[in-house]
Amino acid sequence: MKRWVRTPLAGILLALFAFQVRAAAWPAPKAPAIPEADGYIEIPGAALPPVKTGQYRAIFDATRAADQPGQLVPAINMAGSELNAFAVAGVPKVNVHFALVFHGAAMSALLDDAHYRAKFGTANPNLKPLAAMKRAGVEIFVCGQNLAFDKVDPKALAPEVTIASDALIVLMAYQAKGYALLFF
Repeated sequence: MKRWVRTPLAGILLALFAFQVRAAAWPAPKAPAIPEADGYIEIPGAALPPVKTGQYRAIFDATRAADQPGQLVPAINMAGSELNAFAVAGVPKVNVHFALVFHGAAMSALLDDAHYRAKFGTANPNLKPLAAMKRAGVEIFVCGQNLAFDKVDPKALAPEVTIASDALIVLMAYQAKGYALLFF
């Protein structure tokens, strides 16, 4: 009985004297390259920050759809977020080499606005960031095999998109060129 009394009492005392956890005061994220994507917060003293003289190569394997039709697909958000990181850090655009390849459920993000509205009843939120990425030198591919299998008319796609023979061939080719493979 004595042991039971001590345990709750100890818990109450510990709770009374526990440290207060306060929310850290972080600066607001910055999104200068792709405003629709997640922004970047500079972390003072962080390990492996973006380096202005570094060369960055990534191929984003875009397979997942957005949770809601009014949201960016994960691959566009993450590629945009990393473009924001490099822009905030002052990494020259010529040092950042990104490509995205879409297949599976993520392909809907590449539909032009009319076809996207017909399918989802809302504007395509992915078009503006895709256009900005293309202007920044990002290569944007869609799997030709998936288009054919799903009977998607290539004319229904945004103009920034290049039709590839096969998404997996794109992924292999870019990895052979030293691009990091990122899945979203």
